[in-house]
Amino acid sequence: MSKNALAARIFFEVADFLELEGVAWKPVAYRNAARSIEALDEAVEDVYARGGEKALKGIPGVGDAIAKKLAEIIETGKLKYHAELKKEFPFDMESLTGIPGIGPKKAKKLFDALGVKDRRGLRKAALARKVRGVEGFDEKTEENILRGIELVEKSAGRVPLGYVLHDVNQLIGKMKRLAPVTRIIAAGSTRRMKETIGDIDILATSSDPKGVMDAFTALPEAGHVVAKGETRSTITLKTGLNCDLRVVSEDEYGSALQYLTGSKEHSVELRKIAISRGLKLNEYGVFRGGKRVAGKTEEGVYRALGMDYIEPELRELNGEIKAAQKHELPELVGLNEIRGDFHVHSDWSDGSSPILGMAKAAGARGYEYVAITDHAGKLKIAGGLDEKGLERHSAAVEEAEKEAGGIRLLKGAEVDITKDGGLAVSAAALKRLDFVVASVHSNFNMPEKEMTARYVKAIEGKAVHAIGHPGCREIGARNAVKADFGKVYEAAAGNGVFLEINAFPTRMDLWDREIKRAKYEFGAQFVLGTDSHNEGHLRFMETGVGMARRGWAEKQDLVNSLSFKELSKKLGI
Repeated sequence: MSKNALAARIFFEVADFLELEGVAWKPVAYRNAARSIEALDEAVEDVYARGGEKALKGIPGVGDAIAKKLAEIIETGKLKYHAELKKEFPFDMESLTGIPGIGPKKAKKLFDALGVKDRRGLRKAALARKVRGVEGFDEKTEENILRGIELVEKSAGRVPLGYVLHDVNQLIGKMKRLAPVTRIIAAGSTRRMKETIGDIDILATSSDPKGVMDAFTALPEAGHVVAKGETRSTITLKTGLNCDLRVVSEDEYGSALQYLTGSKEHSVELRKIAISRGLKLNEYGVFRGGKRVAGKTEEGVYRALGMDYIEPELRELNGEIKAAQKHELPELVGLNEIRGDFHVHSDWSDGSSPILGMAKAAGARGYEYVAITDHAGKLKIAGGLDEKGLERHSAAVEEAEKEAGGIRLLKGAEVDITKDGGLAVSAAALKRLDFVVASVHSNFNMPEKEMTARYVKAIEGKAVHAIGHPGCREIGARNAVKADFGKVYEAAAGNGVFLEINAFPTRMDLWDREIKRAKYEFGAQFVLGTDSHNEGHLRFMETGVGMARRGWAEKQDLVNSLSFKELSKKLGI
């Protein structure tokens, strides 16, 4: 596909190296540029082809110097500056810093003390109990490192859906233009909107399967053709993901789509139900004896099995089959019902786009409102604003609203929840804001009882509107914190505090089962926030809605579905 991921990875690593050298501001600049490139709606090479370095400077966070380096990556696939920095630090930065709790400085300390160069070497040192002897590391840290390595390796080969969904949609769009397909759709984990995917499954119908296969295997996105057949082919995309395409007849389309969408557990249960009804279910249809009685549509397949149609996002054997049999499935929220975003950063903290740019981009998506929630607090996370800074920030938000073309801007902040459950900004300052997201950004390893009390105290303080990314997880890097989340959900529902469904690809927090639990057991309400740090990140709302749907969320469960008039009344602004 594109070189976006490559460029982002190189710039993130450059930032880490510069941080080790003690360079003051450049690491932030490179990380902002990397985030922007990672979130682009188009390939950086296409941007470059359209207008050279000048066009690259149109990417948020990309100035003259970084544009030149980005052009070098596009042209050569590497960066000389990056290679020179790597020589100064002869260890695999990406491998080590990918482990939870290991930043650039700790990686260097491990290399200096133990000669650890990569994840394999670190595992060996930790198992030999050598890590605990390094200054700043103890027995608990050593145990956490081993757990972190296990977590990283368990998720190896899987990619956050938010980073690839746009590319999948583009690839399908290209096949619609280039291939003789009647219908074509993504299936598998992509269609179920799983938080990560390991490969891509696509299903199509056509009267000319050979022509479809020829077009598919000739796509410029294909790095390697794994297999090519008359009705099924597999390619390895240049990004490294495998992509499988099948062509079926119209009579088989519904049953094939159900089969390829999964999940495995859901499909196995459907086959059991089919047998109990004297039927046979497979990817070719639903059969009674030798006669096909359903298969053209998924709706027909489910109807033949005595149940309502089950939306793809629900097919995880999490109560959906019984609900479908009893006609009790929820009416899931749709992307078209989202009227605003409640978690957006600008260049006032760690974002790379100005407030006005974020506002106009949100308006272009058809939103009525957006909350500008830059970081606020005493921690040195992402340039957090102090109370005077928050006042200036609110004034800037009001000013930007005048030029934003009609979209309403909420004066907001993402404030840190301190270790004892307090807030890093006074309640008086926060009450002057329209929307406050309170999040845990430190001390993730607290005991369950203390962490639970930390959340509950923040919720009961009456100064916040939502708890941001409540589980504090980072997919593939950090598990959720230990807390009695039932008590957290109960406190939130009882105090009118919303739970965030954070749509950033590596967050997806809250996630499906916890959303469903918070909704049905505690009556909680939710806000969707993209945690955007540039204009391109706003598109993550699509996967955020997917996660909400996976959690059985309906329109009335999401504050984002309110009109601005309704929202104003609810928030009292």
